[in-house]
Amino acid sequence: MLVSCQKISPVKRLVTELKKHHVIPRLLACKPTEVITVLYPCDIDIKPGVTIVINEVLRRPIIRYKADPERFYTLMMVDLDVPPDNYSEWLIWMVGNIPGCDVALGQTIAAYDNRRAMEGENIHRIVFLAFQQYLELDFDEVLIREDEDGRRCNFNCHKFARKYALGNPIAANFYLVEWVFRWTPTFLSLEME
Repeated sequence: MLVSCQKISPVKRLVTELKKHHVIPRLLACKPTEVITVLYPCDIDIKPGVTIVINEVLRRPIIRYKADPERFYTLMMVDLDVPPDNYSEWLIWMVGNIPGCDVALGQTIAAYDNRRAMEGENIHRIVFLAFQQYLELDFDEVLIREDEDGRRCNFNCHKFARKYALGNPIAANFYLVEWVFRWTPTFLSLEME
């Protein structure tokens, strides 16, 4: 008799992990219907809820999600666990007006910067959200540069989504980042505070 294990759907696994780590309902009211594929240098493939050491995710990842090439999307990447409160996020990266899933062709609203100082707990939840836009948007946001922290703190995904009528995210993913530094060749070339 042959017994096979039933495969768990990637979206079902994502939702289970989002609930386990309280991303649902803290950040997401509705369940996403797709998983964002996140690939960091050195073949670090982000699976929902995986724990990663901070120096492995300092460079911008490759992002993929199921998308209509004729539509525009907004991608947000936030840290849920930077103080001072539980009602805002730390904005790590944001790109709008992404044609399909080609993030490189989108409009950068906040440059990728995952090099903030460790605050609060040792483990932080880092969440990726993809929103389908109704049309190409005219964002009135001033670009947040890589080294600019002032406008990254106290960011609110819900307020931003309401301001631009983005609705609920269509796709998500997340990982847990740990502030324990391990020596790697790439770590030598990066300056950390």
